[in-house]
Amino acid sequence: MSSRSLLPALAGFLVAVTVAACGGTRPEAPPEVAVAPPPARLDPVVPPVKIGLALGGGAAKGFAHIGVIKMLEANGFKPEVVAGTSAGSVVGALYASGLDPFQLQEKAVALDEASIRDVRLFSGGLVQGLKLQDYVNQSVDNKPIERMRKPFAAVATRLETGERTVFIRGNTGQAVRASSSVPGVFEPVTIGNYQYVDGGVVSPVPVDAARQLGADFVIAVDISSKASGKRPDGMLGIVNQSIAIMGQRLGEQELARADVVIRPDVLDYGSADFTRRNQAILQGEKAALAALPQIRAAVQKLQAQRLADARAAAARREAALAPAPSPQLACKDEGSRWNPLRRKDPACTASN
Repeated sequence: MSSRSLLPALAGFLVAVTVAACGGTRPEAPPEVAVAPPPARLDPVVPPVKIGLALGGGAAKGFAHIGVIKMLEANGFKPEVVAGTSAGSVVGALYASGLDPFQLQEKAVALDEASIRDVRLFSGGLVQGLKLQDYVNQSVDNKPIERMRKPFAAVATRLETGERTVFIRGNTGQAVRASSSVPGVFEPVTIGNYQYVDGGVVSPVPVDAARQLGADFVIAVDISSKASGKRPDGMLGIVNQSIAIMGQRLGEQELARADVVIRPDVLDYGSADFTRRNQAILQGEKAALAALPQIRAAVQKLQAQRLADARAAAARREAALAPAPSPQLACKDEGSRWNPLRRKDPACTASN
């Protein structure tokens, strides 16, 4: 075959190859592999809010504390730590020992005033307080403070220096007796090298002591006497109101550090009037019931804030542990000299 006859044949072959390259069938892309979605992020575990109870002093008005505890527990709020001053230390010690609110009420109804009051003629008619100490120790099965079922603190005042003293270990009855020793009515209590009197002198409602026990949320119960313009009845009433006046401003400052303050309507009750114990318990129930919406909202808000803080902390930890992004690889061109765009990565095409 001559060269002239080969040229048309070669040209036809090249045209056929070019058409095949342009219009040929594109190989099928490999099937896409299903990628499992990332696992849902679990919320961090946040412990429940630890509720503390701060029970204030007020002599016979302290029966109202029982009503408050009854209503709190009936609505799902169980205090985990308890601090008490004076009458609040009596109720607080029994509650912290493991007695439930109904057992507390049974003891209150059965309480004989003579069983906790021992007057000593040779000390000017002051109450010694030993009967109160024995009554408390008997009621808590002689457990020391550090062996209570709930952390407990009794607040007293060191007579020599005026310092607030928080008893968190030792003889329970003795600590309660010191916390309840109203000046001018009870003899001071000697413990170690110091003498102690009523905690209401320095801490009428022991909010700070409840915080010291580890409470995240403090419910304070204020039954202290106020200078209402009415004449108090009896010597105990006069002394109690005098102490309340002295510590009123100090008590207001400490109450401001509570999350919720409950004030049972017992201001008109006599400090030595044990005959109205049932009414005092009822007033405690009413006051706690009225405060429940505020308590519930405040606890939920605190729990939500703690969860938000825990989420933010977890996100920061994840960000710190995340690997650094890998450098972007160069795009691979899988085209041909005849069709540069053929089988080229779309992402590379867009970036180029």
